[in-house]
Amino acid sequence: MRNRGERVLSREKKKAVVLLSGGIDSATCLYWAKNKGYVLEALTVHYGQRHDRELRSARRIAKAAGARLHALKITLPWLNSSSLINKGKRLPNVALSKIGTGGVPSTYVPGRNTIFTALGVSLADAVGAECVVIGANALDYSGYPDCRPEFYRAFNVVARLGTKRGDQNKPLRIETPLVRKDKAAIVRMAGRLHVPLRWTWSCYLGGRKPCGACDSCKLREKGFEEARIKDPAL
Repeated sequence: MRNRGERVLSREKKKAVVLLSGGIDSATCLYWAKNKGYVLEALTVHYGQRHDRELRSARRIAKAAGARLHALKITLPWLNSSSLINKGKRLPNVALSKIGTGGVPSTYVPGRNTIFTALGVSLADAVGAECVVIGANALDYSGYPDCRPEFYRAFNVVARLGTKRGDQNKPLRIETPLVRKDKAAIVRMAGRLHVPLRWTWSCYLGGRKPCGACDSCKLREKGFEEARIKDPAL
């Protein structure tokens, strides 16, 4: 017969840190983790992005999912080399068929996913979470090198070797449930998980309405069209 301490421990729910931007992919990851029964710790980062409107979306989605939100603001001047941050640079406007074919686009933020994943691992180690959930997907990844599966496989090694949890042989892994899915599959998955898609924000611009011309808008439109689902955010 188990003692009281063992019974209390068995009732403790596992925690997951979810990197939450406010877009479809990260919102789907949040609800994926919720569906798995995790206690949710959402992490959102303001890093000077043009589309900081997505942060409002992240707050709303986190609240709806019952997640505790950790909101950070970081200032790294060298990230200004990205057109996603530097408003003096033009955002790409290429045909849908050309997205991801011309090398790394100007919207790439140097080391962003490395920084964010490290922050997620740090938070997970601090709060006792067993995984960091990230919405990277390699099929519609727009040419970003830090969305590839091998990048996150390597980070699993870092998480195991460089954390207190790893040193104690406790789990701390990187989960990428969308990494092999295209945008249409993600939209369908979001529907099954009852993600509030109407609140998600994808556009690289921070206007009142999506621009419809940036890479992110085009990939979103393609995803909904191929999934045969009307985009509730429009």
